[in-house]
Amino acid sequence: MNTQLSDHIKIAPGFWEGLRQVGIDPFDVARTAGMPGTIINEPEVSPARYFSIWAAFSDLMGDTAEGIVKLATAFQTSQYPPTVLATYHASDYRAALKRMVRYKRLCPPEIMRIREQGEECSVELEWLQPAQPGPPMLVGITLAFLLELGRRGTGQPLKARRVEFAQPMGNTEMLESYFGCRIRSGTGVNKLTLHRRDLDRPFISYNEELLQILTPALDHSLDEQQHSRSVTETVIRIIKRSLTRNPDIQVIAKELGMSDRTLQRRLSGEDTSFQRLLTQAKHEQAKLYLADPLLDIKEVAFLLGYEDPNSFYRAFRLWEGETPANWRLEHPTHM
Repeated sequence: MNTQLSDHIKIAPGFWEGLRQVGIDPFDVARTAGMPGTIINEPEVSPARYFSIWAAFSDLMGDTAEGIVKLATAFQTSQYPPTVLATYHASDYRAALKRMVRYKRLCPPEIMRIREQGEECSVELEWLQPAQPGPPMLVGITLAFLLELGRRGTGQPLKARRVEFAQPMGNTEMLESYFGCRIRSGTGVNKLTLHRRDLDRPFISYNEELLQILTPALDHSLDEQQHSRSVTETVIRIIKRSLTRNPDIQVIAKELGMSDRTLQRRLSGEDTSFQRLLTQAKHEQAKLYLADPLLDIKEVAFLLGYEDPNSFYRAFRLWEGETPANWRLEHPTHM
């Protein structure tokens, strides 16, 4: 399936230099990924190419865990892009994580969700397109970087409380040594759990003057991104990446920073409703997933938020007038 998660994904300026620091030639990565060497000079790439680059790096490293640890520690703070500088120079670890979650919206293909409860703070990764999760190397680097951010910002050897990965990540002992905690793989989620007390640690890299320059610019970019889409388009986009959790209007409204009544009113002004958009999103995603021959129909039902596959079969017949299996057979050009 070649549906894109987003039109383009930005590559951090220091990414290729980081590869050199761990002994990997960027041109070898390009060749392994089946791309021209000029790719290393492109600031943005398609999601498919972005994933291929990370997969190629993993292949050249040989072990996912080794690549994660080496790249996370080798990446120089001087090479951080503006979205990351705005976190590195935050006042404390909590503020840094919140900024990371906020500005990650400018850098697909994944988003982050942060939650504080009891003695823990968890940061979970979710893919904008659940059927197209990123390579394990990308997942591991992203979680490792969140801890690395705290270590560099506070100047302290912080340890995670727990780390969970949806897929195997190679040398578990190496990862446990780096994160300072037990690593669990095959859990179905990608989550970093921190000691909540560490979030109050101040950042020695705090730079209020720089933040006063970076924050308005990044917030303006976020505003432009949100206003470039209608409310309807934005809601559908959020619903599609949240279908497995059966999102309701309260959840979507909270993510948009408004009340459910305000969202209902905005959607009504665009001549639609939340329920209509939910149905539309499920219908569109159903056809998208069915176009992937590697996905079992029961998996498609799960990805759409149906606990009972029969409920999906009934809904699809209402949409298309035939069963999912027959639709898949009659649309071979979509595969």
